[in-house]
Amino acid sequence: MTYDRLVCANCAAPVTEGRCPVCRANRERLQQEGPFGGLNPVALLTLLIVLLGALAVLAARTA
Repeated sequence: MTYDRLVCANCAAPVTEGRCPVCRANRERLQQEGPFGGLNPVALLTLLIVLLGALAVLAARTA
């Protein structure tokens, strides 16, 4: 989920507007996440399985 859809529990405003200190802190935290920070665990696990499968195919091809 992207932070533009999140609603702050402190002020009930969208987090992207940054109306209160809680909104601003969470907006900063979400913007600082790495390139895989927005992916859910299932997507990361799927990506890992695909990469391992590709490595297995390459290893079988060279053997």
